Amino acid sequence: MDALWSFVVSRREQLFVDSYLHVSAVVQSLLLATIVAVLVGVLVYRSPLGSAAATATAGAILTVPSFALLGLLIPFLGLGVGPTIVALVLYALLPILRNTVLGLSAVDPAVVDAARGVGMNRLRLLTAIELPLAWPSILAGMRVSTQMIMGILALAAYAKGPGLGNLIFSGLSRLGSPNAVPQALTGTVLIVVLALALDGVLQLLGRLTIPRGIRD
Repeated sequence: MDALWSFVVSRREQLFVDSYLHVSAVVQSLLLATIVAVLVGVLVYRSPLGSAAATATAGAILTVPSFALLGLLIPFLGLGVGPTIVALVLYALLPILRNTVLGLSAVDPAVVDAARGVGMNRLRLLTAIELPLAWPSILAGMRVSTQMIMGILALAAYAKGPGLGNLIFSGLSRLGSPNAVPQALTGTVLIVVLALALDGVLQLLGRLTIPRGIRD
């Protein structure tokens, strides 16, 4: 523990920078994945065939090993942030897309009919009624995706991606040296802590944006 604490104290500035880059990459990827997944979900949720095809495609992407996906992206996007963000967005799609389809499909038809009865057009109905009612489900998918890509981002060090993965890879590559284990362990623990912190932020977002009647 003394070696671990000494390492954290001596590298605290670099650890802060790496943690910031890790969270930044996850948040950016999550926002992009949410936009894409919700748009696709809105387009396909009324079609059982379309919904099945979209979720199957997103599921197929999720089965591709992260090293393999990064390796396929590097020739087109190079090393660094580009392939990292694209890979994270692709991996984050399935939970958000599936929950978007489920949330929109679960909206009470009586509510939809009542909204149409007062003159709401399709776009107004979607933005004012269906998406707000589906938001708890969408947010739950975002929470799942956040936890998932938090860990996957560590592997992006293979493609020179940002974040704490570089710390872990560097430590593992120097096993046997005095700081190797503290370095890898620090990176791992920080990823867990940051994942829990982001999940807490999303829970708070849910409490602020989901009406109590829906939340309860």
